[in-house]
Amino acid sequence: MTTGLIALLDDIAALTKAAAASLDDAATQAAKAGSKAAGIVIDDAAVTPRYVVGFTADRELPVIGKIAMGSLRNKFFWLLPAALLLSSFAPWLLTPLLMLGGAYLCLEGYHKVHDLLQPHGHGHGEDAETPAPSGETEAAKVASAIRTDFILSAEIMTIALASVSHSSIWLQAAVLAVVGLCVTLLVYGAVALIVKADDFGAHLALSSAEPLRTIGRAMVHGMPPFLRTLSLVGMLAMLWVGGGILVHGLHELGIHGPEETIKHLAASLGPMLEWPMGAAISAVIGLAAGVVCNPIAMGITALLSARSRAGADAA
Repeated sequence: MTTGLIALLDDIAALTKAAAASLDDAATQAAKAGSKAAGIVIDDAAVTPRYVVGFTADRELPVIGKIAMGSLRNKFFWLLPAALLLSSFAPWLLTPLLMLGGAYLCLEGYHKVHDLLQPHGHGHGEDAETPAPSGETEAAKVASAIRTDFILSAEIMTIALASVSHSSIWLQAAVLAVVGLCVTLLVYGAVALIVKADDFGAHLALSSAEPLRTIGRAMVHGMPPFLRTLSLVGMLAMLWVGGGILVHGLHELGIHGPEETIKHLAASLGPMLEWPMGAAISAVIGLAAGVVCNPIAMGITALLSARSRAGADAA
């Protein structure tokens, strides 16, 4: 009896260790996958605060909460099952889809560069991402933000899936779940802090203590340049990530030259500059890809718009 109990405890201990190892593996893989989606995460955090413009201070956090819940639904109810089905039944589609998403990132990065150089250019980027007028209902703004989040979340989940595409289905599901949850908490937690930082700074500016007033004024005046810097970092990260995805996708499809050339050039500068140089070259490639994709995207948009108008006229 005692021997059997000890054996049972040993089995439980072994299972516990195996489960802990699996969880640790999932956490490690999730961290690696999440780091590859850094550009999209930063851009998401930079874009989302605009969706609370026009609301009173007491509605800002509830609106962010609604968007965050919509983001979780996007990831867990739609994107995670779709990613697992893709991995199980059509894994060959993963690289083309990832490259398509990379091209989208390059296009968005190009639009941001264009708007930076010509603020009143083609209507994309900052102006296009600004929500509708303040008279729009809260529900409509939340719905618009969730639709934007769906695109960014799809890219994040696809990148995460590509990082663990050769793992078991259960590890894939665990990694995608961890990435989805952590990214959502990170992005919308950061957004909440960004949105309320100026209110907190204004509160400190009214303090009777001079050091607190100084900190408060610095926070109020510092938020606009901080948001501009965040947007700039997001732009560069999108180009770097998008270009890197395209180059690696070509490598996966058998075209090894671009990735090997980048690695050789970056490595020739030494270990200190290897990563920055590789990222810079990928960003330049991403910008070039965005320039190429822009007229294609404009043509597709015009075609869809023409078909939509034709359908409306026929009705």
